[in-house]
Amino acid sequence: MNLLCRGRLKLLVASLTAVVLLTWLYLLAGNLENGRALLLAPCLAGTPAARLPDRAALESRVREVEEENRRIRLQLSQSQGPANQPADGNYGNQQWGASADTGPEDGDNTAEERNNHTECPRSPSVQKCELIHVACVCAGHNASRDVVTLVKSVLFHRRNPLHFHFITDTVAHRILRTLFQSWMVPSVQSEVSWIPNKHYSGIYGLMKLTLTKALPADLSKVIVLDTDITFATDIAELWGIFRKFTDKQVIGLVENQSDWYLGNLWKNHKPWPALGRGFNTGVILLYLERLRRIGWEQMWRLTAERELMSMLSTSLADQDIFNAFIKQNPVLVHQLPCFWNVQLSDHTRSEQCYTEVSDLKVIHWNSPKKLRVKNKHVEFFRNLYLTFLEYDGNLLRRELFGCPSQANPESVRLQAALEELDEDDQCYDFRRERLTVHRVHLYFLQYEYTAAEDGTDVTLVAQLSMDRLQMLEAICKHWEGPISLALYMSDAEAQQFLRYAQASEVLKNRKNVGYHVVYKEGQFYPVNLVRNVALKNANTPYVFLTDVDFLPMYGLYDYLRRTVVQLDMTHTKKALVVPAFETLRYRLSFPKSKAELLSMLDMGTLYTFRYHVWPKGHAPTDYAKWRTATTPYRVEWEADFEPYVVVRRDCPEYDQRFVGFGWNKVSHVLELDAQEFELTVLPNAFMVHMPHAPSFDISKFRSSFGYRNCLNTLKDEFHQDLSRKYGSAALKYLTAQRTA
Repeated sequence: MNLLCRGRLKLLVASLTAVVLLTWLYLLAGNLENGRALLLAPCLAGTPAARLPDRAALESRVREVEEENRRIRLQLSQSQGPANQPADGNYGNQQWGASADTGPEDGDNTAEERNNHTECPRSPSVQKCELIHVACVCAGHNASRDVVTLVKSVLFHRRNPLHFHFITDTVAHRILRTLFQSWMVPSVQSEVSWIPNKHYSGIYGLMKLTLTKALPADLSKVIVLDTDITFATDIAELWGIFRKFTDKQVIGLVENQSDWYLGNLWKNHKPWPALGRGFNTGVILLYLERLRRIGWEQMWRLTAERELMSMLSTSLADQDIFNAFIKQNPVLVHQLPCFWNVQLSDHTRSEQCYTEVSDLKVIHWNSPKKLRVKNKHVEFFRNLYLTFLEYDGNLLRRELFGCPSQANPESVRLQAALEELDEDDQCYDFRRERLTVHRVHLYFLQYEYTAAEDGTDVTLVAQLSMDRLQMLEAICKHWEGPISLALYMSDAEAQQFLRYAQASEVLKNRKNVGYHVVYKEGQFYPVNLVRNVALKNANTPYVFLTDVDFLPMYGLYDYLRRTVVQLDMTHTKKALVVPAFETLRYRLSFPKSKAELLSMLDMGTLYTFRYHVWPKGHAPTDYAKWRTATTPYRVEWEADFEPYVVVRRDCPEYDQRFVGFGWNKVSHVLELDAQEFELTVLPNAFMVHMPHAPSFDISKFRSSFGYRNCLNTLKDEFHQDLSRKYGSAALKYLTAQRTA
């Protein structure tokens, strides 16, 4: 009996083998007739698909079956729980296995695809010059700083044109508009829109829900990012996932990596409803066109109203509402692999999202603790973040080769002006500097001040670089009024200043000081450009134009406000001169009155400013008369006069052709006089210059004949421009300069 069974089994196996061989030979013969080999990859075959309709249908069906098997395998692997984590980083929410991606884009193969690899080229998921849209909600001074680091990380890796959409409050609107206008990155557009809970991000934490209305109506899809995101890869990979959405999916999100929505963090913890662990909204893919079609605006509002009847408020802002909506409409969501939003909060499962550095795509500092968060790899993440934080943003002004971009009118104008310069001109570098566009970040720190309603308020205006940082605390102690400071710094120095200011008890308690960072670029110190940034961003009717190494007398702020009224500055054109003195001592008992200052002047502790090296600069102040004066007195302009003055905020700006050392303030006083401002010396005001090491530009001026020669050339050109602007009356300045 056993022999009979074995014989039948052998016969059955032989029959099946014969059938398989005959079928294989038949298919091989059929392909050879058309000049194709069965063992070649389909993409290498040259026969049109129309000649083999049966084979095309068969191949299509095979692909469908393989895809179905892949999904089943993925779902089975997910059902095994965290202990048997799938390689792609998806976990929890098992019902999402079919829609979860196995990689960042079509170019990254799954394990099955690598095992069945062919040499067939894949069609790119994102075209070479396809425009990628990115939206951020940004409110306040801190978020405006954070978003710069995010943008740097995106620009560093990007290979595609970008269009940033910023939804802002009034503060961030002004900051970001100026920053991106001055950054001028090729193939990058920016729109800054001002759209006037319990979450620490405030009411703007809900603005992502309104993006279908806030963003342009013709925008079909967008990547939405929190400001505390750092990219470690090309954002085009994330954009490519839109092509993996099913016809019904409208939102792409990464699963939440904390236990928040599981409701087990503490006793009586009651989170908003969510599907499984819920989803995190730090990185969102929004298919805006489809969202508008399904009535998203009404749907999320109904969801929020229904849940607020029992929850009363949101704890995680828009994230709560998104999750409540997803629980009701799971078919609309496409789950992204967790490496697209590695959430660095305490006690999260973020470490399961990666096994190697190359796995990282997006890092999300989504804890109020930020860089102090607990994670065994936090040092690596922190260093990556700090790299972009201090990265020179000027280096990101690079062209995308092969991707023509719309010419920026300002860039065209600057390029035309640059081409007109003569490179053989000995002053070429000076002239080129005037055409340099410096990045400007206004209100780098929190600023809260409203000018006094009586119209007498005065802002102290000055500029500085890193080597004068130590003067800030002393100035704040001497001047209690508003201050507008422009700081000329590199990206790394700006972060050093931030740490210094945040550690200073004096500075961090002053909210009426506006710090405006002008980022370094080029070989010169563009002192007048930096001064103009500080001047233009003062928000009081009057400004006190000074230098940061001067300490104003105690009480000068109140004295100037009274003087503004007494001299009727509202209806007259006056420039109030504050007499300048200096000390050579680093430790000085600062004079508390004019009488005390005169005593120190007689004792040789103080001197009139620059009397021993540049007497012409302040001689017209007439210090002899000032000693006994009790009322303001008028003085006449003289060549090289450069006093420190109080004027109306709408005074002429500083001439930006003068860079570095020499004539930068003189030219400004010249223009004030040309506009018929009366130079009026204040009898009971004074300021004292504190000693410091000479700046690099002073050393260069003193040692370089070419530097001094170019300065004289620029002076002559300035006088000629002044004559053309103000007529024959301005010729006196040229005459005075030549006889000086």
